[in-house]
Amino acid sequence: MEAPGRDVVVVAASAGGVESLRVLLSELPADLPAAVLVVLHVPPQGSSRLAGILDRAGPLKAAPAEDQEIIRPGRVYVARPDFHLLMSDGMIRLTRGPQHNGHRPAADPLFVSAALDPGARVAAVVLSGTLDDGARGCEAIYKHGGAVAVQDLAECAFPGMPRAAMTAVPAARALPVRELARWVLEQSRTPVSTEVQVYDNEMEREIEQFLREAPSLGEPEGELIAFSCPECNGPIYEQKSATSSRYVCRVGHAWSRDSMINAQSDAVERALWVAIQRLEERLRVLERMRRSAEERGQELSLRYFHEEEERTSEALNTIRMLQSRIGRNGDTLLAD
Repeated sequence: MEAPGRDVVVVAASAGGVESLRVLLSELPADLPAAVLVVLHVPPQGSSRLAGILDRAGPLKAAPAEDQEIIRPGRVYVARPDFHLLMSDGMIRLTRGPQHNGHRPAADPLFVSAALDPGARVAAVVLSGTLDDGARGCEAIYKHGGAVAVQDLAECAFPGMPRAAMTAVPAARALPVRELARWVLEQSRTPVSTEVQVYDNEMEREIEQFLREAPSLGEPEGELIAFSCPECNGPIYEQKSATSSRYVCRVGHAWSRDSMINAQSDAVERALWVAIQRLEERLRVLERMRRSAEERGQELSLRYFHEEEERTSEALNTIRMLQSRIGRNGDTLLAD
């Protein structure tokens, strides 16, 4: 069988991606024979102003996605804060399922659901952003016959996401944003074969879990390893593929290699800040006690408190130094 073109376009962006999204949509025509689904990493308490920005960017109507809304060509559906945006049976589905790669909404759930639903009729675009959310989804889309393109790395404010997508799909096109718009239009109007059928039980179960009203805990596939989930501290299972590893907990939180490293850095940094606060508090207590001992002429206590102050100050300086060395820069994490 053959389709007249790829009628679903899934787009992912993160840091530096708003302007790229605006430019992309400004170049798409009003008669685009495809629907555009957009995920931008935003905090849970963020607003839905992105839909308004994109609605004004070009002729396509953009709006926050609504659950169980039928997907229509010529429309832009924007993920809502704190909800994953998915596709199922030609409809929009919104879910507050577990975070993926530390985000909700995240690119991978949308991309994987699109790979399983329209399959070869999907075109995926990855714009500026850090780390590697979307890479696994791009791999799934390409495996199911879809097409993948990314923003030219030299044009990105943060090239981590596009670079990771290209590592997962070496055949992905890398283009400036305005040329990406022409690529999307070309994909939407070029007939494609829909005979590619790939059954992936793991991905199908993953999307089914997202769409359940009350997700249940279960033992993920993969090897139980000596890591804990950065989100819930539960046990982690490693799922290996030919190109990468994925880390999943029993709740359903999922992490790529780079997002796991980044999340663990965040967890360590939070722990160090707690230690810094406690040591600073201990210093204030010791200083108060030392002054009290000095006023009373208690020489032994004075010497003890003075020694404890010195040890605590040394420990505080050491932890402050460690904290300053633990940084996060997703664009320095490269896939092997």
